[in-house]
Amino acid sequence: MTPDTRPNPADRLDDDDYPAYTMGRAAEITGTTPAFLRSLGEARLITPLRSDGGHRRYSRYQLRIAARARELVDQGTPVEAACRIIILEDQLEEALRLNEELRRRPADDPH
Repeated sequence: MTPDTRPNPADRLDDDDYPAYTMGRAAEITGTTPAFLRSLGEARLITPLRSDGGHRRYSRYQLRIAARARELVDQGTPVEAACRIIILEDQLEEALRLNEELRRRPADDPH
């Protein structure tokens, strides 16, 4: 690998999916507890990656999801219902994005 093709570790700073945060730091950032983050994992809303030592690592994207879940729970929504709401919100956002993408295509473009 030449020096020009070697990955730059700083590029990960802009990657929303890079698992950069420990459980403790993730809980601190989102204003939750490690137990709350674990409950989101048990509900399969977020699945943190594991470090070589087996510790959970969270991405910025996962932190945003956890913060949204916390917001819903703080409003009185049960955790399971909050997880379902977030999944549906995510699906709606993706459908709207795809719809907009399709609208922008010229009518004679088959793809």
